[in-house]
Amino acid sequence: MKNKIIKLTILSIFTIVALSSCERELDQNAFNQIPLDDAMTSETNFTQAINGAYSAIKGTGYFSVDTGNQTIVPDVTTDNLIYNPQGRSSNFTAYNWSFSPDNASVTGLFTQAYFVISRANMPLKYINNLPVGSFRNNIEAHAKAVRAAAHFDVVRAYCKIPTQSSDANTSMGIPYVTEFNPLETTTIRNLTVAQVYDNIISDLNFAVNNIVDAPTDKSKFSKAAIYGLLSRVYLYKGDYNNAVAAGNSSIALSASVGSLVNFPNVWGSNNTDGVLLKILNSTQENITVGVAYQQGATATGGNIRSEYVVPMSLYNLFVNTDIRKSAYMRRSAYQNVQRNHVIKWAFNTGGGTPLNVVEAKYLRTAEVYLNVAEAAYKLGNETLANTLLNTLKTQRYAGYTPVTLSGTTLWNEIMLQRRLELAFENDRFYTFKRLGLTMQRTGEGPNIDGTGVPSVIQTITPNDTRWQWPIPQATINITPTFQQNPGY
Repeated sequence: MKNKIIKLTILSIFTIVALSSCERELDQNAFNQIPLDDAMTSETNFTQAINGAYSAIKGTGYFSVDTGNQTIVPDVTTDNLIYNPQGRSSNFTAYNWSFSPDNASVTGLFTQAYFVISRANMPLKYINNLPVGSFRNNIEAHAKAVRAAAHFDVVRAYCKIPTQSSDANTSMGIPYVTEFNPLETTTIRNLTVAQVYDNIISDLNFAVNNIVDAPTDKSKFSKAAIYGLLSRVYLYKGDYNNAVAAGNSSIALSASVGSLVNFPNVWGSNNTDGVLLKILNSTQENITVGVAYQQGATATGGNIRSEYVVPMSLYNLFVNTDIRKSAYMRRSAYQNVQRNHVIKWAFNTGGGTPLNVVEAKYLRTAEVYLNVAEAAYKLGNETLANTLLNTLKTQRYAGYTPVTLSGTTLWNEIMLQRRLELAFENDRFYTFKRLGLTMQRTGEGPNIDGTGVPSVIQTITPNDTRWQWPIPQATINITPTFQQNPGY
């Protein structure tokens, strides 16, 4: 199937300079006057093309700027955040569930993800220019891993999730684009959700079996990261046996969830303890990942002006012995009003970058533990679920003593730890969606005591069509055959 979905956006791919990343740690040269057919013959140029695919993940619609930033959208749409009247009203459309094909507050992900996919497919088009061997296999593995990850990000947002409802697997999926051909204009959505997941898993399995592993380079997929992503995909698919198997393989290669001592530095510096894949950022690029949450935070204080704040009920779920409480949040006044602010993405003292210019954590080992714990519970393996939970909690709570839970109590603890660990990290919306749950806000206001004006939207039921975001109208304008999601 051919990529014409974002034709106007990806025309820049025809120049290699568009593939050159500004990332630190990379020495890349622009040669934008060289045709692709001639340029894609050397190992250096293939490496640059792969770097460009990874670099695109930080673009608008993924992790940059404020509106549509995927670090915050899954929180503002649910019960993890509440609108701050002192903010600028960014992402208010998403917060208020006023999704529209014409509004980019949410749908920016669609365009940027297919841009990533196009960048990943470009080196694959020329892969036969490389001699058979480990370098070629590695390039193909990275390209397919990035391609699979981007397709997964799209399909979980814009389509039903297999575990969401009984009809999800046979419902309309997205195009799985495997060819670099930006001028194609006749694509239709002729795959089911199940078929899209099969393609994602196929690409990831190829990648994990062929990648030249470099586990210390957290800016690219490693075997541990690919297995970790597979645990996420299999969990969403409802294939719990494979979710456990893939997750265990990831944990065997990278077991640390981030130690109690190191964990604050994962967010306040360049520490990568427990990080499987991060998206590089630098002063030169100046991608303001954290601006979606707030302005004004510093490493030691700051007159913080937040766009959205943490409800009292969630803030109180983080007990005082939980290292995540201080690593993720700060109680501070703005214009003499105390609020619970998110500082998880605010600063990077280790990298010396400006406010909110941080490296996005695409995947962490802690999530893999939670994926496996949930899948193990579904399979009746409460022993494994308890072991994983206790390992994680030992590195989050000072003085923690392991416990053994069972039944509903164990399930509730898995869900609680998932909410606490992955708060403000691109998860909460998808947890509600994939489990087919009602999203119910608490009716709290933004003040630290729960007072103030609550959100207008309080309840979203599982059968609401807005769980599937609208396809951008700009895409349909370019490609009239592309079907819009029901309800829009």
